[in-house]
Amino acid sequence: MSERRIPRLKTESEKFSVARLTRENQHFEILIKPQKALDYRNGKISGVTEVLAAELIFSDANKGTKVSEEAMEKIFKTTDMLKIADEILKKGTLQLTTDQRRKMVEDKKRQVIDFISRQAVDPKTNLPHPPLRIENAMDQIRYSIDPYKPVEEQAKDIVKLLRPILPLKVEQITVAIKIPTQYAARAYGAIKIFGVIKREEWRSDGSWFGELELPAGTYASLLNKLGDVTKGNGEAKIIS
Repeated sequence: MSERRIPRLKTESEKFSVARLTRENQHFEILIKPQKALDYRNGKISGVTEVLAAELIFSDANKGTKVSEEAMEKIFKTTDMLKIADEILKKGTLQLTTDQRRKMVEDKKRQVIDFISRQAVDPKTNLPHPPLRIENAMDQIRYSIDPYKPVEEQAKDIVKLLRPILPLKVEQITVAIKIPTQYAARAYGAIKIFGVIKREEWRSDGSWFGELELPAGTYASLLNKLGDVTKGNGEAKIIS
């Protein structure tokens, strides 16, 4: 059976791109949502169908030329499109347009800046640096953001490079928290996302006491959230 051609899909205008795997001089391509493809590779999502813009295997996605079942069977030993798409996503390359790559780099940079702001503090004040200060320092070291590399991994490298020009310290702290009865249920859900609860106690009057381990850089955000959900009646204190 020869390759078949289907109506051309406008990948760029619909913000899709192509993932390609080449085997035995043949191209096998799928139309994908770029950010979803990265999430899939990084294990953040597991469903192939979430990534695909179309459940089709192409030899040339831009021309709409579909691969024959014989070619799929020969190379992949299956005609199951989702299994083939999984292999293309994991082992192939993403073909991004200039605009798509630029946007992904910008988005990843913002994620890295936010991560550093939440995880690291100024050792002189034990408070986080403002995101703009971190961004300006990153511009000075001319670090090239990789849109495919995990945020945590890049942030670790960047913090090392930033230290000569921007004092940074990454540490964990433990905070003792007390929440009055009338706010306990709501506030508990709001604060537990900031870290790991190491110890907790629901007291007989309905109030809550606990010890939360979290990145030092998120302490100010925790205080703001605790104040909001308890109308200023919650208590928090760094104990280690």
